[in-house]
Amino acid sequence: MPNFNRRLLVAAALGALALAGCSKGGGAGAPDTADMTLGDPNAKVKMVEYASVTCVHCGKFNNEVFPEFKKKYIDTGKVHYTFKEFLTAPAEVAAAGFLTARCAGKDKYFNVVDALFHAQEEMFTSGDMRGVLLRTAQSAGMTEEKFNACITDEAALKALNERVEKAVKTDKITSTPTFIINGKKIKEGEITMSELDAAVAEASK
Repeated sequence: MPNFNRRLLVAAALGALALAGCSKGGGAGAPDTADMTLGDPNAKVKMVEYASVTCVHCGKFNNEVFPEFKKKYIDTGKVHYTFKEFLTAPAEVAAAGFLTARCAGKDKYFNVVDALFHAQEEMFTSGDMRGVLLRTAQSAGMTEEKFNACITDEAALKALNERVEKAVKTDKITSTPTFIINGKKIKEGEITMSELDAAVAEASK
């Protein structure tokens, strides 16, 4: 991937702090204006997920559990969901994925993230990281020129790195995915729908 290693060195350094589903740690960060969210902000139950588009455990949750969770709780206004970006190896690819999702616009952000989670196996098997990222960007209406500008936007990368640094240093997050409900960490790593049902029920009391 041209320029990835040169342009995203800071992202790689931060990403080295976390290995998906391997490290232990915990913390709860409050949502801020830079985070992407879904659902009713006035919902009694607020769930935060720290995740990376290159984390296979995050991908499994997104592909196998999240659709049902979204339909049952987010779409019905019972849960307000906040997605917090994190970087896991290869960090430059995770960073490029998040930059691409943000460049696509708020209305397409989650569609791009979902597409990248579904394309994880293809990316890792083929090794064509840039090709998959570009195709995803184009499917969201971006030109190759805009995509290239997006993934080399140093200001956007700096902002992403600051969010990740806050997650590491302030929120003490070292493992993805990490799930927080109403300020309480409920799980690091893969989580089932039944575990989420129980956690939402407890938080709804």
